[in-house]
Amino acid sequence: MAVARKAAVAAWVPCRSWGWAAVPFGPYCGLNTLLAPMPQRAPRWLPACRQKTSLSFLNRPDLPKLAYKRLKGKSPGIIFIPGYISNMNGTKALAIEEFCKSLGHAYIRFDYSGVGSSDGNLEESTVGKWRKDVLSIIDDLAEGPQILVGSSLGGWLMLHAAIARPEKVMALIGVATAADSLVTQFNQLPVEVKKEVEMKGVWSMPSKYHEEGVYHIQYSFIKEAEHHCLLHSPIPVNCPIRLLHGMKDDVVPWHTSMQVADRVLSTDVDVILRKHSDHRMKEKADIQLLVYTIDDLIDKLSTIVN
Repeated sequence: MAVARKAAVAAWVPCRSWGWAAVPFGPYCGLNTLLAPMPQRAPRWLPACRQKTSLSFLNRPDLPKLAYKRLKGKSPGIIFIPGYISNMNGTKALAIEEFCKSLGHAYIRFDYSGVGSSDGNLEESTVGKWRKDVLSIIDDLAEGPQILVGSSLGGWLMLHAAIARPEKVMALIGVATAADSLVTQFNQLPVEVKKEVEMKGVWSMPSKYHEEGVYHIQYSFIKEAEHHCLLHSPIPVNCPIRLLHGMKDDVVPWHTSMQVADRVLSTDVDVILRKHSDHRMKEKADIQLLVYTIDDLIDKLSTIVN
C-alpha cells in the first residue's frame, strides 16, 4: 500500500529542483528516504484537472456559520487551517485537496468566521474566536484521527487545537508558522507608534500580500491575541510535528519555527527550511515539499496504527 501511494505521489507532484535544509529535533528522519530521487513522470498539476467540491455550511448555535468544503475518504484525514484573513481557496488549500483526492484521503478546508464565505464580522474577529472555529471543524465535521496543516496564523491555531484535542490531532504541519507573531511584531514597534495605534484603535500594518498594501488590524485583536501566546512556556503537544519555513520570509522570521520546535514537548519534530522561499511558500517546489511531508506523516501514522 505504501509503495503504491509513493508512486501516486511521484506522479502527482511536479518533479523540480529543491533548495532546503532539514533540521531534525527528534530521532525521526523519514523525509530523507521519501525525498530520494524518483523516476521522472509527466506531472499532474492542479488547475487543469481540479474537480469542484460543493460548498457547505456548519451551523453552530449562537456562533457564525462556517463555510467549508469536505472530501470523505480514508484516515487519517487532513484539515487545512488558513492564514490571517486568508480563505479556503488559496493555492496550498487547493493543492492539498487534489493530493487527497489522488490518494482517497479525507480532507476539509474552511473559512474563518468573518472571512470568505463564512458568516460573521471581520472587525469583531479574534484569535480566540478563530480558535473556536478550528475546534468546531474538528469536533463537528472531522471523523477519526487528523493531520492539521496550518499556514502562517493557521500554524499558531493548529498548536492550540493540538493542545485542546490531543485525542484527535495525530500530527501537525506548519507552513511559516506564525506563533505569537502579531503580538511580537506589535510589541517591537516604537512606543509612540503603539500609543498612536491604541488611540486610533487600528494598526495599519504594511503588507505586500494584501491588495491595499496594508492590513488594518484592530487594536482589540492584538490585545486579545496576547491571551493566546504560546512561546513563553513549554507547549504541551506530543504528536509528530513538521515545520516548513522559507528563509526569505519577511513577515514571520524562520527563527519562529525554531522557537516552536524548541518549546513543544514532542521529540518527533523536524524543521525544514527552504533557502529561497518567501512567506507564502506556494511555488511548485514548495507545494511539492508540502505534499511529500503530508504523505510521509500518513505513512508514519499508518505504520503506528498497524
